[in-house]
Amino acid sequence: QVQLVESGGGLAQPGGSLRLSCAASGFTFSSYAMSWARQAPGSGFEWVSGIYSDGSKTYYPDSVKGRFTIFRDNAKNTLYLQMNNLKFEDTALYYCVRRGLGSEAWGQGTQVTVSR
Repeated sequence: QVQLVESGGGLAQPGGSLRLSCAASGFTFSSYAMSWARQAPGSGFEWVSGIYSDGSKTYYPDSVKGRFTIFRDNAKNTLYLQMNNLKFEDTALYYCVRRGLGSEAWGQGTQVTVSR
């Protein structure tokens, strides 16, 4: 079955960095666009990045543009999110998402907390 397992979350100081990973299994990873989404306490979901199946194009909302980088290694079936210059407002549960009409899948999430 489809599995998406996130890792790499934790505690970081403002201005710090974290790299999230998402290990994918149970499907042909290289055939799917992927995204990262997050949910802060008391808030709805926010898409924070997206990447084409071949990695040729990426997407970022203004809230993270220039600070976050999404990339993937199709040979390792792994999706990454490099997060730099972290801000308090980046505190959230971060999810790896397989995109696709009628075939979307979500991981369990990894917590990122930005605090002094």
